[in-house]
Amino acid sequence: MSNSNSSDTNTDKPWAGRFTSPTDAFVEAFTASVGFDKRMYRQDIAGSIAHAKMLSLVGVLTDEECEAIIEGLKDIRLEIERDEFAWSTVLEDVHMNIEARLTDRIGITGKKLHTGRSRNDQVATDIRLYMRDQIVEVNTVLTRLITGLLELAEKEADTIMPGFTHLQTAQPVTFGHHLLAWCEMLLRDQGRLADCQKRVDVMPLGAAALAGTTYPIDRYYTAELLGFGAVAENSLDAVSDRDFAIEFLAFASTLMMHLSRFSEELILWSSAQFDFVDLGDSFCTGSSIMPQKKNPDVPELVRGKTGRIYGHLISLLTLMKGQPLAYNKDNQEDKEPLFDTIDNVKGCLRLYADMMPQIEVKRDNMREAARSGFSTATDLADYLVRNGVAFRDAHEIVGKAVRYGVDNKKDLSEMSLEELQQFSDVIEAGVFEVLTLEGSVAARDHIGGTAPKQVRAAIKRVADRIISITAPDLSTL
Repeated sequence: MSNSNSSDTNTDKPWAGRFTSPTDAFVEAFTASVGFDKRMYRQDIAGSIAHAKMLSLVGVLTDEECEAIIEGLKDIRLEIERDEFAWSTVLEDVHMNIEARLTDRIGITGKKLHTGRSRNDQVATDIRLYMRDQIVEVNTVLTRLITGLLELAEKEADTIMPGFTHLQTAQPVTFGHHLLAWCEMLLRDQGRLADCQKRVDVMPLGAAALAGTTYPIDRYYTAELLGFGAVAENSLDAVSDRDFAIEFLAFASTLMMHLSRFSEELILWSSAQFDFVDLGDSFCTGSSIMPQKKNPDVPELVRGKTGRIYGHLISLLTLMKGQPLAYNKDNQEDKEPLFDTIDNVKGCLRLYADMMPQIEVKRDNMREAARSGFSTATDLADYLVRNGVAFRDAHEIVGKAVRYGVDNKKDLSEMSLEELQQFSDVIEAGVFEVLTLEGSVAARDHIGGTAPKQVRAAIKRVADRIISITAPDLSTL
């Protein structure tokens, strides 16, 4: 039979009976969604196979009709995967392209597939099935990034660097501890993603256009075939709900905000002014006129893409805010921002996961930076308090010592005992044990602290907290 499924009139359209003239050509192109929703063909075919099996179970289709439909849909899936399928904008979307091709292959039986459903509940089901699969893919690469950060943190558990507040040197920390802060952000993101999956895992199919159907369908059986955890309880809400997509975009926006913060630090650290890390050559580019340049383009582009993802979240929120129940054509605009977000989030995560093993840490430079800026000032104040000085008085004493250090270009650890004692007679020779960088970080020896021992213990806990997300395999349908 012919592989063509296009036409210049309304005769190929499932709703053509109501109309007496063809759709304007520009309107046809403007309203078609097949250019982007065809990526859901696997989910559309899986949903149709499950729907056909359910219709056979309740007696709407014969066993022979069901078998013909299933075999036809499987053949179409192979056509698409072999890039032999002729997509048509005349047929508007992925659903009608596949249904028209099915009828082309098996005849009138193909027209029976749509019994008891509408494109409204069909597309809502396809999006959820697609998102369910994509959430698993996003989580897989997110897990790879967290694992890469943990491996780097293990290597750098003893590496001392300055900790910052207001981008000013505050206290010494270990680089491993700093990387674990990134892990905490990503673990929260992973929790949000897993929570989003719960809202995605609800089946709209059976809601039909908006009110349900008069056919004796078994929605629980269809949900079981498709691996859904629940069935949508209200037909109006089932076809018009896009909260789950908005929730995913909110997750994605928060994740990208975190990746943007990582990017900002890597960009600063790889600059000549900091020189804390060297990013792998594979993740940088050069300048067309300045041969010495090595630009951190990957972190910069990830930082830039964050605004793009924010825009998609606002786009979907705005899309939904004025819609009355139930389905409206506006909802066709949900897919491009959603698909673009999925693609970019996976791409950014992959780049970061690939980049982690190639980061060269310049430990000596980090340590030297931690030595400057009086990063152990708080340790000196704590020393004074432990020796009976009130904290506010200790704060003032150390402030004067820092002022002296600024004027004389000396860090606290570089001052002699006599120099320190001019600020307080409580200070004794043992003070230098707390003024060393190693002593400072080792003293923070409690859960959540920067002591190397605590960092290594935290790495193990983070590994245990990584969340696994799975989805049913529908390829066997």
